[in-house]
Amino acid sequence: MLKAYTNIFKIPDLRAKVLFTLAIIIVYRIGAYVPTPGIDGTALARFFQSISHTPGGTLFGIMGMFSGGALQKATIFALGIMPYVSASIILQLLTVVIPQLEKMAKEGEEGRKKIIQYTRYGTVILGLIQTFFISLWLENPNAFQGTVIVPNPGWGFRLMTMLTLTTGTAFIMWLGEQIDQYGIGNGISIVITAGIIESVPTALWQTFLLLSPFDSSRQELAWWKFALMIALFIGTVVGVILIIQGQRKIAVQYAKQIRGHRMYGGQNTFLPLKVNQAGVIPIIFAQSVILFPATIAGFFPGAGFLTQAAHSLAPGQAAHSILYALLILFFTFFYTAITFNPIEVSENLQKFGGFVPGIRPGKNTAEYLDYVMTRIAASGAVFLAIIALFPQIISSPKLLNIPFLIASFFGGTGLLIIVGVILDTMKQIESQLLMRHYEGFVKKGKLKARR
Repeated sequence: MLKAYTNIFKIPDLRAKVLFTLAIIIVYRIGAYVPTPGIDGTALARFFQSISHTPGGTLFGIMGMFSGGALQKATIFALGIMPYVSASIILQLLTVVIPQLEKMAKEGEEGRKKIIQYTRYGTVILGLIQTFFISLWLENPNAFQGTVIVPNPGWGFRLMTMLTLTTGTAFIMWLGEQIDQYGIGNGISIVITAGIIESVPTALWQTFLLLSPFDSSRQELAWWKFALMIALFIGTVVGVILIIQGQRKIAVQYAKQIRGHRMYGGQNTFLPLKVNQAGVIPIIFAQSVILFPATIAGFFPGAGFLTQAAHSLAPGQAAHSILYALLILFFTFFYTAITFNPIEVSENLQKFGGFVPGIRPGKNTAEYLDYVMTRIAASGAVFLAIIALFPQIISSPKLLNIPFLIASFFGGTGLLIIVGVILDTMKQIESQLLMRHYEGFVKKGKLKARR
């Protein structure tokens, strides 16, 4: 594997792509430390530090994960890339519902460019809406236990915050597109991963302080718990890799066709059905829905009903865990049903002379594919729910009682994104290495999915 990394820098164009991607990541991380005008960053940091071990701290830890900690620092990248992710998901769902968008998606490269442009517009609109409410929240001292975060509130501050944070999100979106065009690809995912990995040193330092190896009297984390955490982390990473790479391969056979003096078809292949067809989107959707009452309650602390609902749905509460798991299950089936159309797949197979052995083409094939996809989607949904709840279980006071920042690396959206993006990036680099007759990351075979 080490030889594969050295081979990357032997290929001029691949070396240029990797170095360009690293340069973009550095620019992104520098921007995460540029403060937003009009905000007392020191007072805001003290507030987040004071609530770090409360449900509110866990809430902001989840919200700030996608911004690489920029939310807690109130920098120009505080909004992160989430408006773009939300706009992309919304537009993808609308593509199935609105016939004009569906037709546009099937127009090839031109249609894809139009949809990307609509996604950009949606990102800016969502960013302006979110930043307006964020500015109102920052102006309210009651939301920060009486601490004044904005010395000079008013419409001047609100407009400046909306312009600054929305521009920051648009710039991050542009950085991701540059990685897609001139780097190694998968730009937005790499930017998100870079933000999540940014908190690794902080998590390691907190773990070191909890262990206190040089002063046993201050030790808050026993060594046996630390060993258990390492074992759980390794097991979780292995499980995430298996579920991301897992596929159900449906055998497909193509009938022989004679055209002129040539015979076509007759080969055997397979139709791959991913176990985790929906990716991390169900977790993102579930988080957005379940964090909505808490977010609105933070903007309007005087609303008693919202405050009570936010408290009952705070991370660590039984109602939160149950509702969170149910939402993940629902959105997994919902998104899988949107992205995988068994009728369309069956019609395409029949059009090109393909059929599943033992299953009649047409309606029977569609019903069979729907049956198989529902079963494997159920297993993927249960796994996503377990992984998403794992950090809360680990950080529970009744179990290991460790900070959420540390526990977040044992599951949840962060771990799924990191593992998935690393696997995709390794596949892209390995394909270019093999294409140029260099050795890939594995000596035998190549990175592939598991059956």
